[in-house]
Amino acid sequence: MTVDGRIEEAELRYERAVFKGDTSALEPAERGLDGVEADLALARGKIIHARYLGERLEDPRELGLFERAAELYSRLGDERGEGEALFWVGTFHQVVRDDNETALPSLRRARELAARAGDRLTLSYALRHLGIADHTTGQLDSARAHLEESTRLRRELGFLPGVAANLIGLAFLASQQERREDAAALLAEAAELAEKSEAFGVQGWVAGAREELGLA
Repeated sequence: MTVDGRIEEAELRYERAVFKGDTSALEPAERGLDGVEADLALARGKIIHARYLGERLEDPRELGLFERAAELYSRLGDERGEGEALFWVGTFHQVVRDDNETALPSLRRARELAARAGDRLTLSYALRHLGIADHTTGQLDSARAHLEESTRLRRELGFLPGVAANLIGLAFLASQQERREDAAALLAEAAELAEKSEAFGVQGWVAGAREELGLA
């Protein structure tokens, strides 16, 4: 049911309770509205996070929105939604607060729930960020395995900008492991996919990676 449909349904159930005395309709209405609130909190949190990536200024609302979404999805028994919301809780701690230790439990739980719900996109994101955490702590083989699995899922989904972003991470890992030819090939593919999908932001990341790794 759409968001508007769930709100409409709540209005009808309100009228049934008030005018027909059927209060049994109220609990389903509340559950529907909990779903609306969870969806809205998650969407608003993502908008705030996108603004953070551009401005690098923390918004105190962001974490609370993701945590509220996770709480509501959990209450509703919506594992797909809870997994996505927990991914964003972990991402907030990792990206905004630079705190991998706090991020990891949420990212691992997100991976578990996304896998169980068959949500391959969220699973690919959780794996990517677990790979980033491994990279940060010098666990290069584990980081590579996480990023490669994330990339495989993204290729299956046709999520080309996401594939390109992962290839940049894999290029950094290849360079650190003295596989410079692999790094150059990974960046070449990333550039091609970014251009094909008109992911202009990712094209900029590729250029920055080439410069940083001396592969321009």
